[in-house]
Amino acid sequence: MRLNLFNTLQPTVGDKIDTPSPENTSATTQLRSSKRSPLMQRPVTIEADPDSLDSVISNPQSYPITIVPNRPASFYGYPTNGGKSFYRQASTRSRNFRPGSMRKVRRRAVFKNGDCNILQKNLMRRRLRFMQDLYTTLVDSQWRWTLLVFALSFILSWLFFALLWWLIIFTHGDLEELHLPEHQEESGWTPCVSAIHGFTSCFLFSIETQHTIGYGVRTTSEECPEAIFMMCFQSIYGVMSSAFMGGIVFAKMTRAKQRAQTLLFSKYAVICQRDGGLSLMFRVGDMRKSHIIGATVRAQLIRTRTTKEGEVMSQHFTELEIGADESGADLFFIWPMIIEHKIDENSPFYNMSATDILQDKFELVVVLEGTVESTGQSTQARSSYLNTEILWGHRFDPVVLYNKDRQAYEIDYARFNETTQVDTPLCSARELNEIYKIQEGFRTPETTFTARQLSTNQSDN
Repeated sequence: MRLNLFNTLQPTVGDKIDTPSPENTSATTQLRSSKRSPLMQRPVTIEADPDSLDSVISNPQSYPITIVPNRPASFYGYPTNGGKSFYRQASTRSRNFRPGSMRKVRRRAVFKNGDCNILQKNLMRRRLRFMQDLYTTLVDSQWRWTLLVFALSFILSWLFFALLWWLIIFTHGDLEELHLPEHQEESGWTPCVSAIHGFTSCFLFSIETQHTIGYGVRTTSEECPEAIFMMCFQSIYGVMSSAFMGGIVFAKMTRAKQRAQTLLFSKYAVICQRDGGLSLMFRVGDMRKSHIIGATVRAQLIRTRTTKEGEVMSQHFTELEIGADESGADLFFIWPMIIEHKIDENSPFYNMSATDILQDKFELVVVLEGTVESTGQSTQARSSYLNTEILWGHRFDPVVLYNKDRQAYEIDYARFNETTQVDTPLCSARELNEIYKIQEGFRTPETTFTARQLSTNQSDN
């Protein structure tokens, strides 16, 4: 859609000028003396606005539209300032910079691996609230802290109960010189716990009691009721602490977050035509043979929105209608699937063209949820796409092929992120629908009947 306009108001070098009349001699002399430089014959390129619907309708064969920015006359070195040449000064800005070409990059709320980019501050009584939910705190903490708490919970309990055993034995008098194990037969002394020589022996007996090891050397007697009570209490505590810490480690190892590491999202989302309309698509896959039961997928758009009252909502969520083929958001997730969002009147992308996608500021968050077949636990995998991670005019390559030799469907994950560039209009879905309506308007029966009636009336006249 380029129009080459030549400046025909002034004569060129090869043009002939008619002989002027005497009264116009002076004007003709000035005109001849000021012949224009060949630079004035340089064609000026005028480009139509790629987002203009009128320009698209007037020439529908112009896809894709090439955008060439208009440049001032001084850029081409036209004589200015009394015929003196104008020399362009060196610019301090980068030559790659053009006004309006800077892309707005949004700060990502959800990373590609699914972690949320969230920081919290100014929480009142944070430590107390976290200690009240100790189980969740230990499960969510890093492994080094969980293992440290796991080890300290046993070591400190062994030392605490060893101190209690030492106090019981010390108050009973079993640590006196004549009451030690090597003199008990001579003195006829009956200790609370046999084979105790000091605090080290109490520490070993505490470990044996808490974990019911029972080596058979150190045993309690009927001499001290407090020793019997302490043995029962420590045995109960040992079972409870082992179950609690073992449950934390098990829950941490079997978290749904670990299963989500084998659920894949495509690196880029794409926009192309499907059945005549524009669609936004991304791909999801599962690396394991144990499938996700009841898999569902959701997508939400985060962008800035201003209300009618002037309130600016910088993190406004919009739910997108998505689905795989014609099965909706519920997936039979046995191989990688392409999730599609049709850009229609209800879509927030309806008025956005390819240029608007690059210059806008938004983030598309996608969520895949389901139940793990092997463990029965629910899992959730997340990812996101910024506006710079949406490829306009691309289509995903197929990854599922039937292998005749192995008699099975084969998935090539090496092509999971591969796309192919296809012809796609650069205008928005709204403008594309209006173009289709105009084209269909000339083909409707009413239009055909009206055209025939007009032609008949003209022939009668």
